[in-house]
Amino acid sequence: MDLIALAVPFFLIALLVELAVDRVRGTGYYRTSDAINSLSAGTLSTTIGYFTRLFPAAIWAFVLQGFALIEVDLAWFDLSARGIALWLLAILAFDFCYYWAHRCGHEISILWASHAVHHQSEDYNLSTALRQTSTGFLFTWIFYLPLFLLGMPFEVFLTVNAIDLIYQFWVHTQHIGKLGWLDRVLVTPSNHRVHHAQNQIYIDKNYGGILILWDRLFGTFQEELDDEPVVFGVRKPLANWNPFWANIQVYSYLWFDAVRTRRWRDKLGIWIRRTGWRPADVAAQFPKESHQLASFQKFKPPLGNAMRRYLAWQFVVTAFGVLWIGNLFAVSGANAVLLPCVLLWATLYSFGLLSESRAYALRFELLRLFAILPLGVAGMLQLSLLEPQSSAVVWSAVIVYGLVSATALRFAAGSLAATVSGMD
Repeated sequence: MDLIALAVPFFLIALLVELAVDRVRGTGYYRTSDAINSLSAGTLSTTIGYFTRLFPAAIWAFVLQGFALIEVDLAWFDLSARGIALWLLAILAFDFCYYWAHRCGHEISILWASHAVHHQSEDYNLSTALRQTSTGFLFTWIFYLPLFLLGMPFEVFLTVNAIDLIYQFWVHTQHIGKLGWLDRVLVTPSNHRVHHAQNQIYIDKNYGGILILWDRLFGTFQEELDDEPVVFGVRKPLANWNPFWANIQVYSYLWFDAVRTRRWRDKLGIWIRRTGWRPADVAAQFPKESHQLASFQKFKPPLGNAMRRYLAWQFVVTAFGVLWIGNLFAVSGANAVLLPCVLLWATLYSFGLLSESRAYALRFELLRLFAILPLGVAGMLQLSLLEPQSSAVVWSAVIVYGLVSATALRFAAGSLAATVSGMD
């Protein structure tokens, strides 16, 4: 049973409730482009995961079958007193490993390159929780190897992993203040707001997944201070709404320095050194401006209300496509969803262009509506991913969707032009 898949509807309902509360209170914790970019990053992570999740799973299975120190029977994890104690122990062990995976994800450059995606949002709301990396499969698996060496059954691992991730969803909110003694034991919204801050006093703090006790034990705890309001985001801003660039931005910076430094020790070391470290010769030739929190401004390219509504509507339509792809993957596997995922990725890319008001954004969106989408649908009908007998209905839906979208896009483009003109 996939607990995360079961939790998705509740995530979406909670997000909509928080959005409604935000509008009623006028707190301004949501911006359309930022929220869509976070959800796009999460969608990209999930769909790329269809093709990458087997890599860490194969390694874990290999270790569990060939190197486990203890033979643990899955049947032990029942609802008896012993079974419940084992479940609690498994959650505790997973959360401990998560703490170190998370901490190293902030302190080692190549791991930060993957994890930075989750921190790039300059807003903080439940959509931020769904903003996940697409490259975590490369190295994060290493930190969970001890669990398989100790014989943790794979089914138990998947369950406690889901529990840990689901728990972390609710802490991404500004609508819940401090919670007294809970803040001293658990990861709470107050504790996790600290973790997402770029303020100097908050940097690299509060790594826990469920328990904040790990941070207190290993010296990485920081309380949220009333006289130090949290400023969310990263010190090298993404300044972009492209979910693909979000995933490669930090890798590109590391590569830039690696190819320009002279010493091979530095070319290799830059990837595994502490985040922020740069080779001396590159730092001298290409100095970076020091971080000035007082001058920080959120990335906010001009976007008219009509374009915001267009993007919101398109993302709702896209969400149904994401659910269909997820169901198709569950039934038919990764090969079946490759073409639908390519169409989805083109859509996410287009949303980023429109959100940034790029000069070629409208042309690419029209290309998506009247070329990429029809070609993709034709391919899915050819591969029988869509029922051939319903092809007339499918093509009618594609044509209506394209025409309605193009009409709405025309009005949205006019609104955007008026907005930009007014700013000039």
